[in-house]
Amino acid sequence: MNHPNTQQLKIPNPKSVVILGAGAWGSSLASLVSSNGHKVSIWSRRSNLQLASTVNDADIIVSAISMKGVPDVIAQLQLLKLPDKAIFVTATKGLDTQTTCTPSQIIQTVFPSHPVVVLSGPNLSKEIELGLPSATVVASHSGTAAEFVQLVFSSPRFRVYTNLDPLGVELGGTLKNVIAIAAGACDGLQLGTNAKAALVTRGLSEMVRIGVSLGAKAETFYGLSGLGDLLATCNSPLSRNYQVGYQLACGKTLAEILTHLQGTAEGVNTCSVLITQSIGQNISMPITEQVYRVLQSESTPRQALEELMLRNIKPEYYG
Repeated sequence: MNHPNTQQLKIPNPKSVVILGAGAWGSSLASLVSSNGHKVSIWSRRSNLQLASTVNDADIIVSAISMKGVPDVIAQLQLLKLPDKAIFVTATKGLDTQTTCTPSQIIQTVFPSHPVVVLSGPNLSKEIELGLPSATVVASHSGTAAEFVQLVFSSPRFRVYTNLDPLGVELGGTLKNVIAIAAGACDGLQLGTNAKAALVTRGLSEMVRIGVSLGAKAETFYGLSGLGDLLATCNSPLSRNYQVGYQLACGKTLAEILTHLQGTAEGVNTCSVLITQSIGQNISMPITEQVYRVLQSESTPRQALEELMLRNIKPEYYG
């Protein structure tokens, strides 16, 4: 959704933006908003700031925390009196292991009267921190809320597009983490460009199949939050999920990798949730299944590759 008059919309500065999460991603988002002249506050569970006083006048509340922390923080926010004007933005990529819900679904259930916007795209935080150009998508069922967030975050180095399929945008950023683990393993095994191209392409097909079965629009996965994020994450050592796969292929154990990893590799937990959904809804997820087996030490990366290569031959597309 890109209206011709979007650039003519003006928001009086500064707006009050609260970033929940003080990690690399939260800090990068805070830097982007601050450089646009807005008032930014960063809160984390380890900070001395009180959550109530931090959000009491917020125009935008951004979730940039890990998936496992989302339910607890949302429960804390539920006890507070939030401004009626507040828009939630979720920049968290993952699925809740208990409910299998996305972050936006959790937030919208608890705060049904507040607009929820999903922010996702090929946004490696280290590159944003260095001031390198990037683009992203903000998606919501409320076009007005999406355009508001678009204007707050847009800058000459951070191009923001809007979209009306928040579930598809959110799942694109979530599902690609599993494929990124596989891509890292592919590089760790030094299997070459042909193998990786095939893996990423079939990985995208798997993402679309899963996403559509969960209610997302297929075309969303061919945009920045799907294909764009997939390409960035599967080709960069800066990606934590890529690093998990790469180091597994080099012989390290998952426990060893996660102990030394800076930040959270959401693809590990996402993979487990997807396997549960695969069984319950009979969705074909061959790459996800092999990644899961490797993460569970039921298979090695090389054995997983052989399993994928030996699957029954079939058409590339049906219908």
